[in-house]
Amino acid sequence: MAITSFYFLCFYAVLLLLYYILPGKLQWMVLLGGSVAYYLLSGQEFLLLYPLVTGSICFLAGRLIETAQKEKEIDNKKRKFGLLLALAGALLPLAVLKYTNFFVGTYNGFAGMFGGNGIDLFHFLIPLGISYYTFTMLGYVIDIYYGIGKSASGFGRFLLYGTFFPTLVSGPISSFGEMGEQFSQVHKFEYDQVTGGMQRMLWGFFKKLVISERLALVVNTVFNDYGNYSGFFYWIAAVFFVLQLYTDFSGCMDIVLGLSQTFGLILPENFRTPFFSKSVAEFWRRWHITLGNWMKNYVFYPLLRTDAFTKLGGSLRNKLGKKTGKQITTFLAMFVLWFTVGIWHGPDWKYVLGSGLIHWLYIVLGEVCEPLNKKIRSRLHMTEKSRFWNLFRMVRTFFLITIAFVFFRAESVGCAFAMLKSMFTIWNPQIFVNSDIFAMGLDRIEFMIAVISLLMLWGVSLLQNKGIRIRESIGKKKLPIRWIIWYALLFYTILLGYYGPGYSAAEFIYQGF
Repeated sequence: MAITSFYFLCFYAVLLLLYYILPGKLQWMVLLGGSVAYYLLSGQEFLLLYPLVTGSICFLAGRLIETAQKEKEIDNKKRKFGLLLALAGALLPLAVLKYTNFFVGTYNGFAGMFGGNGIDLFHFLIPLGISYYTFTMLGYVIDIYYGIGKSASGFGRFLLYGTFFPTLVSGPISSFGEMGEQFSQVHKFEYDQVTGGMQRMLWGFFKKLVISERLALVVNTVFNDYGNYSGFFYWIAAVFFVLQLYTDFSGCMDIVLGLSQTFGLILPENFRTPFFSKSVAEFWRRWHITLGNWMKNYVFYPLLRTDAFTKLGGSLRNKLGKKTGKQITTFLAMFVLWFTVGIWHGPDWKYVLGSGLIHWLYIVLGEVCEPLNKKIRSRLHMTEKSRFWNLFRMVRTFFLITIAFVFFRAESVGCAFAMLKSMFTIWNPQIFVNSDIFAMGLDRIEFMIAVISLLMLWGVSLLQNKGIRIRESIGKKKLPIRWIIWYALLFYTILLGYYGPGYSAAEFIYQGF
């Protein structure tokens, strides 16, 4: 049941009504029942056992660790056993179900190179949201282990935290400290809160249905038949994919966060105007924020604290100097982090490169070349606050991200390299004047709608980047103006939204009657 579907909106409306009609002490049960129902309605009845088992193991492990820490003499063996139990219970199903074929495919590739026989791929049924609920529940246990979090008061509330239905498919990844107490509180109906959440949901539907689904037509046309295109066709498709991915993902986040707000729940932000970033490192501090925080807190920093990295760092500092030794150790830990980020996105080397190791390389080169950047700025008599310099850095960052995301979207690593070669060697700007670009999936009118919608998004993002709260600003205007703005956006989305093959705006509207 897609979060943008009419059926999901009906499901959400019923749940919201029950949430505020029933006694407040039952609100968390309504959300838990809704989360279980969402799983069942998604056609994964049997697979619901996976999050239930993982949740049971992580809940028991958390209780075991907390009990061991409350004893007069802290039982470190029991603490470590609890952590290992959670790691095994959470990561083994994820590794087997999602990554077995990654290793099999890698082995088959090497076997083929040396004339060996490959292994048949396995076929697993993968439960909905396995990457998200695994990281969410595992983070809960690790926080208890390090003494920065407390265990849930009951299994039901913990299961709700780990499987809260809006966050199952796309996140955000929250900590129990952020959400646990909110699920236990009673939330009274507040008009401004509910309408504010729905306004944010509407903005998410605009990004997803009007922009992302429209750009997807061009992206799929080129990437799925890349052999018939070249040069600037690839550049257009690559740029459109970056914008499609952003409007798809951030649009879903707007829907998720807005929906949660209508229940009185505040989830962590996952995007913060990433295309205004002046470096790749800054881009990832603004893009998929909660994943980056999870990786830093539970992969990067613990890795640096291990005995192996501590000894390596000390040895490198003695041989190469304090600064260089620390830098190399950090880069090695970052390599592990970015490999993990890449493979988390998907069990394929194109993801390992496209959303992992290429970005690691960008950040490392950025750190190493920073002295050179300072010299260039000095020669050009520019400061870090120079508008031209910052504009150049933003364009450069977008360019680098676009190149990396070609790997993310291409059918394979080989296809990505072939497309990049064509992008940098074939010059065919005539497509912009002979109307060939209107044969890429969007005709002239559809292309104009996409451009106008992107300009609308850019204008709002520009204001947000300056710290202006758009919904609050609209809320301060007179009632007729507020209504004109929101109803204009509503009908713009309904009339121009793309709902997939075979679905027109009229059909979408009439499904509601």
